[in-house]
Amino acid sequence: MIKHRGGTKMGKHLVLAGGGHAHMVTLANIKLLCDLGHTVTVIGPSDYHYYSGMGPGMLGATYEPDNIRFATRQTVEEQGGTFIRDSITAVDPVSRRLHLASGRIVDYDVVSFNTGSSVDLPEIIGDASTIYTVKPIERLYEARQQILEKAMQQSVAIAVIGGGPAGAEVAGNVRQLVSASGHKVKVSLFAGRSFMARFQENVRRRSQDLLEKNGVIIHEYGYLKTIKDNTLIFDCGINEHADFIILATGVHPSSFFRQAGIATGPDGGLLVNRYLQSPEHPEIFGGGDCISFEPQPLEKVGVYAVRENPILFHNLKAYLQGEELIPFDPGKDYLLIFNLGNGQGVFRKKWLIFAGSLAFWIKDWIDKKFMTKFQKS
Repeated sequence: MIKHRGGTKMGKHLVLAGGGHAHMVTLANIKLLCDLGHTVTVIGPSDYHYYSGMGPGMLGATYEPDNIRFATRQTVEEQGGTFIRDSITAVDPVSRRLHLASGRIVDYDVVSFNTGSSVDLPEIIGDASTIYTVKPIERLYEARQQILEKAMQQSVAIAVIGGGPAGAEVAGNVRQLVSASGHKVKVSLFAGRSFMARFQENVRRRSQDLLEKNGVIIHEYGYLKTIKDNTLIFDCGINEHADFIILATGVHPSSFFRQAGIATGPDGGLLVNRYLQSPEHPEIFGGGDCISFEPQPLEKVGVYAVRENPILFHNLKAYLQGEELIPFDPGKDYLLIFNLGNGQGVFRKKWLIFAGSLAFWIKDWIDKKFMTKFQKS
């Protein structure tokens, strides 16, 4: 059991649960926090954190794993923090304790959650060895290796499930991956009843045109109910076989917030106020996909986690030091670019919408700039 419980202003124990996008600035400033007399522990399931915005590009072999990941353990330990490779299974907000999958217990004075979200799964019966989810991102590299190996030997059918941006990007990039295999490869995107339904028509149409031009078959006839031995069973009664299945459906936060009796939003995410702080447990903070922002609903897009970064760091430091917190302003519209494979993308910013290679080039430049800012060599 790790115990660090400071009773005074100084010498408190900060735990960062997850090394995701919303914790990047805090991770970069661990030495500063340690120099102020605090101790910092980071808990994560991997020594690395993968940038989800470049995950589909890794699947399509535009990027390699080293191009899209941050060396979390190295960043933490070089600055005097402690890194624990483990996963959180339960939270005790009264005793201020985190229970880990290994059986380990970690006490905290202040904790910040950036534990992300998990993909919603259908009923799965039988063999699941060729079923992949878009999260965790590193699984897409495993899918890439397995798909490419089989596609180089024989014809394969690949099914991507999900009608949102994640499904579109995965379908386009897996199509790119197998385009030079030399064998017949069928890539199908099962988009529920409406592809990219929450987007305006010109975004939807441009995305669909790009995918279909590159050989992706888009189906809009129903929702997936069950996967049985690589057969997809839809609620409309249609069955489809696939050699590989990639699930890019809806996501949900970890269940341990609700189980702990901590206030959550409608989706089960940690409820936080405008300071990114639990209203009932002021020593608990959070950012990214695992939170529910009380002032207004936020979409599960990485831009909000990135915008939360400096506010979350300021407020964690301020709380440790007994200083004033500042509110998070989500901002208004944000830039949205989809990487749909083959060096093509769709760009949307307010009224400006266009598709093609320029859109991908802009996304690639922005993503690489973000990586350079926080990545360890």
